[in-house]
Amino acid sequence: MVRLAVIGLGKMGLSHHAMINAHPLVKVVAVCDSASYVLDVLNKYTGVNTYTDYEAMLREVELDAVIIATPSSSHARMVNRALECGLHVFCEKPFCLDTRDGESAAKLAREKGLVNQVGYHYRFVGAFQEVKRLLDAGAIGEVTHVLAEAYGPVVLRPKGSTWRTQRQEGGGCLYDYAAHPINLVNWYFGMPVGVGGTVLNSIFSKETDDEVFSTLYFANGMSSQLSVNWSDESYRKMSTKITIWGKGGRIYADRQECQAYLRDTTNVPSGYQQGWNVRYTTDLTDPVWFYIRGEEYSAQLDYFVRCIEEKRAENVNSFVDAVATDKVISMMIADAEKGAAVTSDDALPAAAKRKKRFLFG
Repeated sequence: MVRLAVIGLGKMGLSHHAMINAHPLVKVVAVCDSASYVLDVLNKYTGVNTYTDYEAMLREVELDAVIIATPSSSHARMVNRALECGLHVFCEKPFCLDTRDGESAAKLAREKGLVNQVGYHYRFVGAFQEVKRLLDAGAIGEVTHVLAEAYGPVVLRPKGSTWRTQRQEGGGCLYDYAAHPINLVNWYFGMPVGVGGTVLNSIFSKETDDEVFSTLYFANGMSSQLSVNWSDESYRKMSTKITIWGKGGRIYADRQECQAYLRDTTNVPSGYQQGWNVRYTTDLTDPVWFYIRGEEYSAQLDYFVRCIEEKRAENVNSFVDAVATDKVISMMIADAEKGAAVTSDDALPAAAKRKKRFLFG
């Protein structure tokens, strides 16, 4: 039985608590938050030990693991302290706002042989997992371009800021929304060698970005465009999409389905045919012991627990993977701060030179 504590009881923390508290291999023995009202309610109805002091909880409670779901700016401190205490750590995304903190935590977890995982739950969505399987099987041949998107209705009018909309606390749309499709692109293709054309634009927020656009460049010549907007009221809730073009076809996926168009030049995987194929997430998703919000949330926590039981320190969503996503985000911030790379004055001679090359070879 894994003895576990949940730190941070906001939206994600309470969701994680509900799911992990029902897990047959876990006993939630403590919770920690700054809001005494939430702690009083949980203590009254569950009897769990409650704390407002994180350090005191670590000193006084016998634990095997923690789930950290606090504001992003506190992740580095809390994660490292838990690792120093020999605890397995599941941390909500984004991992660390400073990549140096993330690298330090990943190194410490590796040295201690502790299970470490970050909550990029889309890696546990059946349709996105099927994309990974198709790519690994070479279903569409050499990939040339990717479009990674995420849209939703988070900030729809000017209003007072929360920690999510403060760059130094949560990181805004870039860290809260764009991190998800970036993480999927990293999972599928690894780290880009560079980024360009990054736009971090404010629509309603005063302190941070509400829409994010960028291009990621890879060593093999492949590129990936990123289009993200959390001020899009045309979506009822967050919608993440991946479209991948290859020399042998195209793959599209969102949470509901995975579509694949396979040309006659490819080796068609088992269960597929040339032309259009559709696989629905209901067929691709394994059942979970407890459902709330989506199977992928339960699945990622079950994976964390089973890694602890099986003593598997490295996993599909490790700190190392999360640091890679944080590094791409850092590259995008640096790129956006540079502004336009090419101005109209630069473009005219280049355009004329390109035209001459195409006319005369």
